[in-house]
Amino acid sequence: MEKQKRKLGLVPKLIIGIILGILLGQPFVPEVICRLVVTASSLFSLFLKFVIPLMILAYVTMGIADLSQGAGKLLLVTAGLAYASTLIAGSCSYLVSSTLFPSFMSADALEQIAETAGNSLSPYLTIAINPILDTLAAVLLAFILGLCMSSMRGKQIGNSLYNGFHDFSAIIDKVLHVAIVPLLPLYICGTFVDMTRSGKTFVILGILWKVFLVVIIMHLICITVQFCIAGAVSHKNPLKLIRNQIPGYTTALGTQSSAATIPVNLQCAQADGVSSEIRNFVVPLCANIHMAGSMITITACATAVCLMNQIPISLATVVPFIATLGIAMIASPGAPGGSIMTALPFLYMIFGTELGDPEGPICAIMVALYITQDSFGTACNVSGDNAIGVIVDTIYKKWIKK
Repeated sequence: MEKQKRKLGLVPKLIIGIILGILLGQPFVPEVICRLVVTASSLFSLFLKFVIPLMILAYVTMGIADLSQGAGKLLLVTAGLAYASTLIAGSCSYLVSSTLFPSFMSADALEQIAETAGNSLSPYLTIAINPILDTLAAVLLAFILGLCMSSMRGKQIGNSLYNGFHDFSAIIDKVLHVAIVPLLPLYICGTFVDMTRSGKTFVILGILWKVFLVVIIMHLICITVQFCIAGAVSHKNPLKLIRNQIPGYTTALGTQSSAATIPVNLQCAQADGVSSEIRNFVVPLCANIHMAGSMITITACATAVCLMNQIPISLATVVPFIATLGIAMIASPGAPGGSIMTALPFLYMIFGTELGDPEGPICAIMVALYITQDSFGTACNVSGDNAIGVIVDTIYKKWIKK
């Protein structure tokens, strides 16, 4: 018998993409090569942004529609868990940051970080491809269709619409497995080429590596706590749940997009034993409403910038900001840096009206700080999505499904 050829797994491919991106971003590599890679990555990014709303519409609609019992309750439970997780993560981030950052914050860091602005590589070719729906509209439409089909199918309407969305979901599945997942390493490679070539990552890391380290540790603690809670609720081993999440975590590190990680995260949820109807509902939904990792990063970065500029900051100013941003960031993670771009109009709540101008230098520094750590925040987001999925699946099986 012939031995079956071993295929290289997704995680090794992602790691190779990261390493290649760092190597190709070095100064000795001709810029034309770097820009070609960035061009290919940006074109794939456009295709991904086009597919993401369709993915949300297909998966969330079918996930809710398949919940013949308690669909509305599960939607409320999932949204409540996601929002509570985001609020708690942001508040804890401020408490930790305000305690630790003053001891190693330098006053001249802003000027040095600002020198990295405008160094990103531009692609040779850009094409305007507008998605049929934006992500927020896709989420809302999926809610409406899914809830109505769940309650009306077989009673007030037939199965035609349900069957049509079932086939539509199968088509999106095919696109994901044939086109998107295989090309994710290219996307990741392009991201790291740009970040390495521009010098953003290494300059900021060299200046604020302690801030960077504290934020990453907070992300990892958040993930651990979330899976410990999920394990306690579901009576599953939290260490096994964390191990199952490694492919999703690694993918998010490279793509910097919760939405782009949905296909891999669905596989992680399956490994956790989450039922198909719950994972197809919770994972795409939480990719757009669960922002715990991003909130940790944004709050920590805002605290750091305030300390560097001697801007007064307290829990009383941070909590309203977190509560507002937790809602505003819904459907923002479709693209790298989407969360911080959504946060810019609300930074005045912390920095004040004058310094909080989205076009001002303070906000530009916030973007630079956030983008450098965006990968880890996104990885924390998607990991928490599956922790929520395990909890919701347990609630569904124990108290709703009969």
